[in-house]
Amino acid sequence: MEVIKKFWKALLYSLIGAVLLGGHASAKEAKEAQIVFTHDLHSHLEPFYLEEDGEGKMVGGAARLMGYLTGQREENKNLLYLDGGDFSMGTLYQTVYATQACELRMLGYLGADATTFGNHEFDYRSQGLADMLQAAKTSKDALPPLVVCNIDWEATLNGTQAEDGRLLQEAFESYGVKPYIVVQKGDVRVAVIGVFGKDALECAPTCALSFRDPIEAVRETVEEIQDKETVDMVVCVSHCGTWEDPKKSEDELLAKEVPMLDVIISGHTHSILEEPIICGDTAIVSAGEYGARVGNLRMAQKEDGRWSLKDYQLVLLDGQYHEDKGAADKIKELGATIDSDYLSQFGFSKDQVLAHNPWEFTAASGLGEKLQEEPLGNLLADSYLYMVNNHDTGDSNPADIAVVPSGCIRDTFHKGKDITVADAFQVLSLGIGPDGVPGYPLVSAYFTGEELKTMAEVDASISPLMPTAQLYVSGLSYTINPNRMILNKVTEVELQDASGRVEDLEDNKLYRLVADLYSGQMLGAVTEQSYGILSIVPKDAQGVEIPIEKLEDHIISIDGKELKAWVCVAEYLDSFEGKGDEAEIPDYYSDTQKRKIIEDDSSLGAVLRNPNRFAIAAAGIAAGIVCLLAFILVMAVRHRKKKKNQT
Repeated sequence: MEVIKKFWKALLYSLIGAVLLGGHASAKEAKEAQIVFTHDLHSHLEPFYLEEDGEGKMVGGAARLMGYLTGQREENKNLLYLDGGDFSMGTLYQTVYATQACELRMLGYLGADATTFGNHEFDYRSQGLADMLQAAKTSKDALPPLVVCNIDWEATLNGTQAEDGRLLQEAFESYGVKPYIVVQKGDVRVAVIGVFGKDALECAPTCALSFRDPIEAVRETVEEIQDKETVDMVVCVSHCGTWEDPKKSEDELLAKEVPMLDVIISGHTHSILEEPIICGDTAIVSAGEYGARVGNLRMAQKEDGRWSLKDYQLVLLDGQYHEDKGAADKIKELGATIDSDYLSQFGFSKDQVLAHNPWEFTAASGLGEKLQEEPLGNLLADSYLYMVNNHDTGDSNPADIAVVPSGCIRDTFHKGKDITVADAFQVLSLGIGPDGVPGYPLVSAYFTGEELKTMAEVDASISPLMPTAQLYVSGLSYTINPNRMILNKVTEVELQDASGRVEDLEDNKLYRLVADLYSGQMLGAVTEQSYGILSIVPKDAQGVEIPIEKLEDHIISIDGKELKAWVCVAEYLDSFEGKGDEAEIPDYYSDTQKRKIIEDDSSLGAVLRNPNRFAIAAAGIAAGIVCLLAFILVMAVRHRKKKKNQT
């Protein structure tokens, strides 16, 4: 009997042990992964001032990001760090993009496991991008893998920009750009795919590459990975973006059409997703721009092989996170040539103080959200007229009007802060000129008074639908009633001088307008984009019958150098009374100046008063439709009566 008891006791213990060991083995088999991510860093290697919810603080910077990553890696050495593109263009570090490759080398120093191309990586054209990749390789620094799966090399090399295409193909092959890579992190094998979005391509006018449909290319790449690789997870670093309209939200469409993706790191739209967008088994995540925040997600593998989200957070990199000294030293090394290689030609230095700002300006992210005049926009547009009209530009006619679109304004001036040359550059940091020097140059063109009225109408009717197209002006005043029909919202347009005095705009008279090269090209494209419905044709000073075919031939130069948009701002700030921090932005810019007057009047008289040709044409069409319907109704009644009489 005792022997039997011992037998059953031993069997019971064995079964309990087996269950415990089996449970332990299952726990060991359940894989976990941690991903830290950024995107849209835009050359923000240094901390910057951020105002949110009425509070301002210094945030971001690669040194602080490195400090955060180091802390996370101490907890999990198998952490995966990914970036979603647009790592360049936004601060003075971009001025040595082609020679120093600061941004890509910094990502390498941070230990990024992969990144992809954003539209702004193409801002310095094909040669600039090729030179940057070569400079990165030549540096011998650790560099991040670059992945993008939807380049259409066949279409590129057979297209109109084949020469540029061959240049980039050679540069990409030399660097080692691939459609995807496989990364081993502990017991988890991760495939990382890169993709370039449709809207990103529309935002890259200097890109010489052709791209395949993102969804089709990602689907084929995932199928290739399934055929050739053994992986636990598939992550897409995407420069497609998320939008409020789900029909336009490219990464949501990608997740729905390619459900095999486990995670999409969503760049391009600067979205801040406090909670991930979950589409089936795919998590779409986004942390916002400039590295102010870093995303952190932890995933656990389910029994079916897919992954579930265990934890997700966006971390604001403020003062509670220490700056890594090694990374801080690396930043200084990468930016050491900014003054000598770039700013010295304009007579400036990076940390030079231009003026103090006592006023509250709208944040760059808020510009264009509402149809209205902005004091910051006024200041920037005024700086163009100041430089052009106070220097010899080779045109004896003074500039009458300057325009600055909200989409070209990349930063703001913060209240109570000294404005440095670096700050002035960041506000208008986009582009490069034909001279190969960073910064969009100003161009000069002539428009009739009637065309200027059309420009105001485009601003009033289109910018509520496309906030980046909203115009801020100098030299012009116009009144808008948002209750009127589209393309008939502007009720009055006048010239306005610096003192606020206005005078009538003559329809057939030519007026000289200045803008940066990109904005000038966009204005010149209005006629084509509207299929001739709207007419805005840049002309030279000779007359209405001489349109400008190539705006680059009308770049404004001073002393033989292209006049850069940001230089206008720096020079204007430097002209204020006093020097350095003793100078202040005058109280003229503390408020609006009746340059864009919004009259929200829904009364019948206000809505119908003084219709323009578009309203008259629309009314004519509407009247024609009414007459046609009335005719059809009369004929139908007659036919019915006739049929009844016959019966």
